[in-house]
Amino acid sequence: MSQVEQLLKYQEEDAKLLQIEREAANSEERKNYSIAKNFLTKAPEKLEALDAKAREIGSLAKELEEKYKEIAETLNDFDNVDELIDGGADISFYKKNVLQISERLKAIKAEINAITKAVKDADEEYQAMKKKTISVQKQYEEYRKVYSQYKEQKMAEMKTVQTELDKLAKGIDGEVMKNYQIKRSERIFPILCGVVNGRCSKCGTELSLAGKEKIAVGRVTECDNCHRFLYKG
Repeated sequence: MSQVEQLLKYQEEDAKLLQIEREAANSEERKNYSIAKNFLTKAPEKLEALDAKAREIGSLAKELEEKYKEIAETLNDFDNVDELIDGGADISFYKKNVLQISERLKAIKAEINAITKAVKDADEEYQAMKKKTISVQKQYEEYRKVYSQYKEQKMAEMKTVQTELDKLAKGIDGEVMKNYQIKRSERIFPILCGVVNGRCSKCGTELSLAGKEKIAVGRVTECDNCHRFLYKG
């Protein structure tokens, strides 16, 4: 059997292995397991961030409450305003100050209400995240078990194909086999393609003069564009 025939046979068997790998990578079993695992990996950090956010907002709300009380107490200074007016004080001055303080208190109260809602929303988000984490933890165990069984099945299928590949590889030049595996790792497949009218049958690039000479004597060359192995078809 020639090197080309051996490579084609190897590639045909390798296509089976690639198909199994793709099935395993895109399976619902793996997808469910990966999503749950990824969620649980990030959950502690997310919960900590939500807790810190709630504490920060709560602290800000407390500060505003204190500020509100402090400003509200300044209104006590106007309790004896009638006596001051009777004494000839300017009423417009006191009205202006009371109005400014009242407006300031309204603004702070609006801030307090907004922050109080933010605290409530942050707490609800934290509780929802915590509840979801507990739920996913239960699902994860089931997904892990199902994926483990699925993976064992696929590994057995891969092992059967790999055994055949190992046998076929013995009849292929070591350097060629090394380059084949490099191309496969680069997601190039099929790796070995025929030449049609002096061009790569995969990408259509015309072979160089040296490449055509190799093909003419039954040797394998490489496409200058897609870097696949080419043989005389």
